[in-house]
Amino acid sequence: MTPPDKAARRRRRQPTSTNTPAKPTTNAVKTRRAQRAHGFLDIIKRRHGDGVYDGDQYGGAAGSDGKGKPTGGPGNFMFATGIECSYPTIHHGRVRRDMLDECGHYQHWREDLRLVHDLGLKVLRYGLPYHRIHLGPGRYDWDFADEAMREIRRLGITPILDLLHFGVPSWIGNFQNPELPVLFGDYADAVAQRYPWVRFYTPVNEIYITARMSAKDGLWNEQLTSDHGFVTAMKHLVAANTLACHALAHRRPDVVIVQSESAEFIHEAVSDPTPGVQLANKLRLLSLDLLYAHPPDAEVMTYLFDNGMTREEYDWKMRGEPPGYQIMGNDYYGRNEHIITPDGSKSISEDVMGWYQITKQYYERYKKPVMHTETNVFESEKAPAWLWKQWINILRMRADGVPVLGFTWYSLTDQIDWDVGLAKKRGKVNACGLFDLKRRPRPVSKAYRALLAEFGRITIVPHGEIFEMSDEPARLKIEV
Repeated sequence: MTPPDKAARRRRRQPTSTNTPAKPTTNAVKTRRAQRAHGFLDIIKRRHGDGVYDGDQYGGAAGSDGKGKPTGGPGNFMFATGIECSYPTIHHGRVRRDMLDECGHYQHWREDLRLVHDLGLKVLRYGLPYHRIHLGPGRYDWDFADEAMREIRRLGITPILDLLHFGVPSWIGNFQNPELPVLFGDYADAVAQRYPWVRFYTPVNEIYITARMSAKDGLWNEQLTSDHGFVTAMKHLVAANTLACHALAHRRPDVVIVQSESAEFIHEAVSDPTPGVQLANKLRLLSLDLLYAHPPDAEVMTYLFDNGMTREEYDWKMRGEPPGYQIMGNDYYGRNEHIITPDGSKSISEDVMGWYQITKQYYERYKKPVMHTETNVFESEKAPAWLWKQWINILRMRADGVPVLGFTWYSLTDQIDWDVGLAKKRGKVNACGLFDLKRRPRPVSKAYRALLAEFGRITIVPHGEIFEMSDEPARLKIEV
């Protein structure tokens, strides 16, 4: 038993049972005074300053903001321009409209490629002159192509190689020739064999426009104005594109096909729409329907069978889409949209629906990643505003979750006679280029530089950085 005097002393040493806190130490008092005088943010600023914290330069959950000129890295959005390279014939084959010649590219090709490089662009839609290279079955002249392609590669530019742009070599004739698909497939194979480092291709540019202008509107090449001629040209062009995809995929299994097509629409300002206009708005989809094996509706199928397509030919096209990783490129100019008024007059409507709404329709139909593959305006003073308007269309599409892979201002230089669709040789300069024909910058060149500085490093899809999991270049994971 503890003596009473020891128990009393032990009780005196224990804390009392009052709520009065113990007297704080001198250091604790100083800490609390500092906390009252300076909040947590003041303390953080004393440690890190007002600038970027270590690691903050790598972005956060939203990913990189995209500022800075394009790097050309895997997964990056493709900012591009193009060299205008159309070469249809007019006057029933007697006159060749060679835009590479008329716009001075054969003479200034080194300077043109340097301008692309100096703008900071890493991607170029580039069309080899098919009509000059393919001299006959198994015969090719590669002199100009070899020089240009060597310089493109030296400058670190990624070409989207355009193989057929509105015309064919004179010895082939025109798009009514049933031998075209096989002959063009041979040409595509020869190109892929000669330039094995190229991965991106547009086999046939704007199939619908090529067939319509040549065989329905009567302006180019065969210059027919018949539904039968249009269907014949269409089925030959789609087959040529398909066989080219097979040849390219054979040489390059990871080939990427950027299928450039015009985004068209006709608005009819009448209470009772006419059947012809309704059919025209369906036929604008025909090239991609046949290429991607998407069955058109009954009206279009009847139209095809009434105008020369056989059931066997149709079934061949519906077997499945061609090999290669398919990108749906949509070309949009304000003059792609038209309004027809009650008196039958037709005018350019310019941006009633715009690239965003028309391309959204195409995307919902085909479910392919998309690219804005062409745009411009003919008035140089309006071009900067048009550039930004098209870019806002792309940002809206990206916000909807649609994978948009790239954007193209077409073309690098001004063009000739496109205000009359090349149908008449007038020599009128269309001031739609980033540079004029003397290679001096247009106002849109400065605007494009500003756009690249602000958005040049965005990824194809938001958070796209997460898909790079190693030091190896990003690549598609499955074989064709």
